[in-house]
Amino acid sequence: MMEEEELEFVEELEAVLQLTPEVQLAIEQVFPSQDPLDRADFNAVEYINTLFPTEQSLANIDEVVNKIRLKIRRLDDNIRTVVRGQTNVGQDGRQALEEAQKAIQQLFGKIKDIKDKAEKSEQMVKEITRDIKQLDHAKRHLTTSITTLNHLHMLAGGVDSLEAMTRRRQYGEVANLLQGVMNVLEHFHKYMGIPQIRQLSERVKAAQTELGQQILADFEEAFPSQGTKRPGGPSNVLRDACLVANILDPRIKQEIIKKFIKQHLSEYLVLFQENQDVAWLDKIDRRYAWIKRQLVDYEEKYGRMFPREWCMAERIAVEFCHVTRTELAKIMRTRAKEIEVKLLLFAIQRTTNFEGFLAKRFSGCTLTDGTLKKLESPPPSTNPFLEDEPTPEMEELATEKGDLDQPKKPKAPDNPFHGIVSKCFEPHLYVYIESQDKNLGELIDRFVADFKAQGPPKPNTDEGGAVLPSCADLFVYYKKCMVQCSQLSTGEPMIALTTIFQKYLREYAWKILSGNLPKTTTSSGGLTISSLLKEKEGSEVAKFTLEELCLICSILSTAEYCLATTQQLEEKLKEKVDVSLIERINLTGEMDTFSTVISSSIQLLVQDLDAACDPALTAMSKMQWQNVEHVGDQSPYVTSVILHIKQNVPIIRDNLASTRKYFTQFCIKFANSFIPKFITHLFKCKPISMVGAEQLLLDTHSLKMVLLDLPSIGSQVVRKAPASYTKIVVKGMTRAEMILKVVMAPHEPLVVFVDNYIKLLTDCNTETFQKILDMKGLKRSEQSSMLELLRQRLPAPPSGAESSGSLSLTAPTPEQESSRIRKLEKLIKKRL
Repeated sequence: MMEEEELEFVEELEAVLQLTPEVQLAIEQVFPSQDPLDRADFNAVEYINTLFPTEQSLANIDEVVNKIRLKIRRLDDNIRTVVRGQTNVGQDGRQALEEAQKAIQQLFGKIKDIKDKAEKSEQMVKEITRDIKQLDHAKRHLTTSITTLNHLHMLAGGVDSLEAMTRRRQYGEVANLLQGVMNVLEHFHKYMGIPQIRQLSERVKAAQTELGQQILADFEEAFPSQGTKRPGGPSNVLRDACLVANILDPRIKQEIIKKFIKQHLSEYLVLFQENQDVAWLDKIDRRYAWIKRQLVDYEEKYGRMFPREWCMAERIAVEFCHVTRTELAKIMRTRAKEIEVKLLLFAIQRTTNFEGFLAKRFSGCTLTDGTLKKLESPPPSTNPFLEDEPTPEMEELATEKGDLDQPKKPKAPDNPFHGIVSKCFEPHLYVYIESQDKNLGELIDRFVADFKAQGPPKPNTDEGGAVLPSCADLFVYYKKCMVQCSQLSTGEPMIALTTIFQKYLREYAWKILSGNLPKTTTSSGGLTISSLLKEKEGSEVAKFTLEELCLICSILSTAEYCLATTQQLEEKLKEKVDVSLIERINLTGEMDTFSTVISSSIQLLVQDLDAACDPALTAMSKMQWQNVEHVGDQSPYVTSVILHIKQNVPIIRDNLASTRKYFTQFCIKFANSFIPKFITHLFKCKPISMVGAEQLLLDTHSLKMVLLDLPSIGSQVVRKAPASYTKIVVKGMTRAEMILKVVMAPHEPLVVFVDNYIKLLTDCNTETFQKILDMKGLKRSEQSSMLELLRQRLPAPPSGAESSGSLSLTAPTPEQESSRIRKLEKLIKKRL
């Protein structure tokens, strides 16, 4: 029973001593210990096993028990000492608490005493300063009263003096006094309820009204609306009167300015009435000469009379511009049928020069929002035809003509007077547009006649392929028209001029470029390009001469230059036209036209070289390849093809040196045309013996090497061919080599032959296989079994939409590319 009670006691004790992990961690940090007995997860059984790992170790059990009992006694002693030491802790704590409470009570008493003393001190200070505050208030009120009385005295005396000076017209003294009176009156704004103050304010207003009427009467007397100006010139009285008008109601100043300008321009309205000869456009210079004399006269006689900030000279000039614009618009509406383009341009030129004169002399500070609604002009522009690597021919022509280096008229950001008069010419700019239409038509006709008279460019590789001079002339004229029109208007006339530009860009493309592309001829008579497009076997098509090749290259270079320059022209037109009209400027159709000329020129070069190789390919297909007994050097037809390539390509390359990318296009298109045609003629070589196939393979490899070297053939500087071109040649000629390798392979056993065909030709099909069997000279009975075996060995094609989708995403084969080229050739043939 005792043992059970002890076990229960131990279990209860263990349950009580279970501490949380946080408490246990804190104890370990405060009292670190390595003793297993101090661990929270102490296990008595493991500890005993540690002390007595073997049965032999039980021999010293008594010694271990004694050590543990000694340790227990020491712990009991320590616990007892600690418990006894805590006996008086509670009593000491209560004593310390009582002492703290007493200290707090003493501190509270001291704070209360300090607060009472502070309140007494504040009350004492208030009693001391009460009298001082009263004195301060009295001093401030007294100062205000004295100041107000002084202002009142000044106001009353100033009003009396103002009325007296007004009667005596002493405007110089009035100008200084009036401003002071008005400033003093502002101090009495809060006292307008006082009758005396209100009466003084009304007297000031009455004096201002009287001054205004009196000054206007003086100016009317000095400068009557009808009659001549006062002979003695301006007086000091009027100069002082202007200073007074600056202080009065702004309407007085505006009335003075209006009457003076009207009187100053009255002579102009009489001299240049609509029924006078000098009023017409051919004598427009006299208008501007008259106002210049008047401005000089004003500066001499009246320059000191009006204050500088009134800008009277500029106001006179601006009003003259408004009157002139109105009068010119009226007379041009009446005599619209008499307006010729030279007369119109003369008037516009003189008017824009006068606007530039105004910009140099005046700042434009008097121009208001209602003066001219549209004073904007395109931002400064550079020469649109020389900014992107211009050709030397264009630079030379521009220097000769001198148009591109001429100083431009003042631009809108620097000239606030731009359009203030010249805007009246805008409704009549249709005359200018029609004139430019006529001039451009004559220019195109002259280009056609000059080309016929001079003939094609000489076969000089140093100069061949250069841009035609007529192209530079056309765009220089375009540049001149565009700048001139933008100075006249940036609205609808610019759109009309753009339409004219489009018309003659297309005419230049078809009449000068496409119209002069050379045509092929044969011994039987003249043939057009259609003879090149039909590609009949065995037909003899004459090659282009050296002069014709140079002409084609020159037209191609010109079209390329026109394409780039037209794009720049479009950008410059968009810069110069109003923002709201930018979307209506579009020269994409004209750029497409020049692109078509480029494509036609490249196609002609390709067809010429391709046609020159046709007889050699025809000779290859007619050779008896089954009778070839040994493999030798390359065949004569290969030598013929190489000869034609070496004759034509260097000429084309040298003449297209300035347009390298189009020479690359020529090479690519020739490869896409020649290689499928070579493979087609290769299939016609049947039957072929083993040795014949080897000879053909050697010839194919020779042609492949020549084609890979085609871009730099005959050149002293060897360049690496473009990767896009090399890829086409390698792919096409490798296919031809694979076809010949299949032909060379023995057809027994059948399975090996079919598998070899599938392996060598990735685009294998039954049609190509049939042609290869024909090349081998096999009988139809043998071919049928081999075709059946091929159908079994070929992988199953994808079904339905997947098949069509996959085909649409694959790159076109050389045959497909050739078919597309033939379709394009038909379109070109219809156009030409």
